[in-house]
Amino acid sequence: MQDENIEDENDESENVQKISMNTFLFWLPRILSLLFIGFVSIFAFDVFGEYEGWELAAALFIHFLPSLGLLAATVIAWRDDLFGAFAFFAFAAWYVWWAGLDRPLSWYLLIAVPATIVGILYLLNWLLKQRKTK
Repeated sequence: MQDENIEDENDESENVQKISMNTFLFWLPRILSLLFIGFVSIFAFDVFGEYEGWELAAALFIHFLPSLGLLAATVIAWRDDLFGAFAFFAFAAWYVWWAGLDRPLSWYLLIAVPATIVGILYLLNWLLKQRKTK
């Protein structure tokens, strides 16, 4: 009787750990996506010293396009993790292509690497869901 209680307690603790890991893997890429979008958006504000009037509005909009695209991808990825993985991998690849390979390493470490990490987290969450459905 006492052995059964110990086994039940072990099963419950394993379930709690699985639930907490599932919850962690669900929320982590979403939260990091939003933080990354905020970080990328900061770079759009460099237009304030260079433009005025409508040119400023147009330049600000153009500089916010990557953030808006990532925000749209995050909204879709909220339900479709595989899309999120693809979108953030694609953004990282696009950034490396756009920046070129002759830039300082810090450029890639600050933009492409975090986007890749978010993509990996979305992919891990998708794989975890696929494994649970089997």
